[in-house]
Amino acid sequence: MVNDLSAAGDPRRQLPSVDRLLAHEVLQAAMAEHGRALTVEAARATLTAARAALQVGGDVPDLTPLAEDALRRLAEMARGTLYEVINATGVIIHTNLGRAPLSRAARAAMDAVARGYSNLEYDLEAGTRGSRYLHAEGLLCTLSGAEAALVVNNNAGAVFLALSALARGREVIISRGQLVEIGGGFRIPDVLRQSGARLVEVGATNRTHPADFQAAIGPETALLLRAHPSNFRVIGFTAEAPLAEMVALGHAAGVEVMDDLGSGSLLDTSRYGLAPEPMVQQSVAAGVDLVTFSGDKLLGGPQAGLIVGRKELVAQLRQHPLARALRVDKSTLAALQATLLHYVRGEAEREVPVWQMIATPPDALAARAADWAAALHKVGIPATVVAAFSTVGGGSLPGEELPTRALAITTPAPDALATALRSGEPPVIGRIADGQLLLDPRTVLPESDETLLQAVMAAARSQTENNHD
Repeated sequence: MVNDLSAAGDPRRQLPSVDRLLAHEVLQAAMAEHGRALTVEAARATLTAARAALQVGGDVPDLTPLAEDALRRLAEMARGTLYEVINATGVIIHTNLGRAPLSRAARAAMDAVARGYSNLEYDLEAGTRGSRYLHAEGLLCTLSGAEAALVVNNNAGAVFLALSALARGREVIISRGQLVEIGGGFRIPDVLRQSGARLVEVGATNRTHPADFQAAIGPETALLLRAHPSNFRVIGFTAEAPLAEMVALGHAAGVEVMDDLGSGSLLDTSRYGLAPEPMVQQSVAAGVDLVTFSGDKLLGGPQAGLIVGRKELVAQLRQHPLARALRVDKSTLAALQATLLHYVRGEAEREVPVWQMIATPPDALAARAADWAAALHKVGIPATVVAAFSTVGGGSLPGEELPTRALAITTPAPDALATALRSGEPPVIGRIADGQLLLDPRTVLPESDETLLQAVMAAARSQTENNHD
């Protein structure tokens, strides 16, 4: 039966007003905790949903169920939309899940400067204004071998700033095979155009030679640019101009060379059974004038764009108007400084979570997965340990995998279990393979093991109750 919504008997008119709903004792108690504004918003959302339900048929709900629905919505609003999740996908640098988790020291450093005031731009010795850039510059120079360094909000910002400051209105030469698209649909050619630089493509998609760069250099050339294709790989009949030869060509012609490394590794990835990833210090040693890379990928720190290179070029970037628009805050600098100190002390593999995860051997992962399986078996949840592969992710080392041992949960409805896990507190994100839900211990911080197990048990109970309903 279709309701006659135009008639005086419109059932929507029987719904309570916002004020009447707010007067319910359930919401009165909630209002004292969460405040009137948020409670009113939840009540309005409940009444809007009730009106929509009545429009397509149904009974008018009582006041108490409406108040309870508003209370549920209020709890969701009060919780916010950004919170911790457990990453059991096996993707170490997971862009959708916040990329690199920070070390304990980095988290402590952020907390220390966030609690009150800090010497962000204050010279304690001189008692005068100082520079925020010095908190990371010395460490970046020590680690990379560069003369100077600058920190901005992310690597795309670093590239944009460098091109805007050094090549606006002039030519930037780049191989066609390096005109990459990074996450979110941002493309190197678009960044070049927005910076005011003129793009000059050389070579072919799969093969570019030093002679291609040499032939393109002219009086309008500002930069030779190498953009590391960190999120894809071209294989087969390929060639690229060696960085050292690009540097020799550029310097012979009086042209600066810039290297956009993206992932920004300071450690040798081949030591862990992975393909060699270009290292920042290698680019500096090759004579590159300016190197840009990320802080939150293989470096394992906070989101940041890091620029190292020749002193006079970094000074130009620092004085450019965009530098202020792209600058980072005290929390980012505190976390970055703490992360860089791990490298200076030679403890990155032990203290930086990204490198802890990369370095963990399969037998250690198998032991943790076996402990998980044993705990779940005790409560009747079928689980086994299976061989699988983890990936680095985050636009780093494309196609490279690390052998792992994962927990495999056998269930008739793995998608439903995965949904239940994502809906828990905290949410647990796994992956489905061969009809099983896999949880990879490589990307689960050890201190989260018990929390993960409790989440799996709760999700399994929820799934069982839904099946009985």
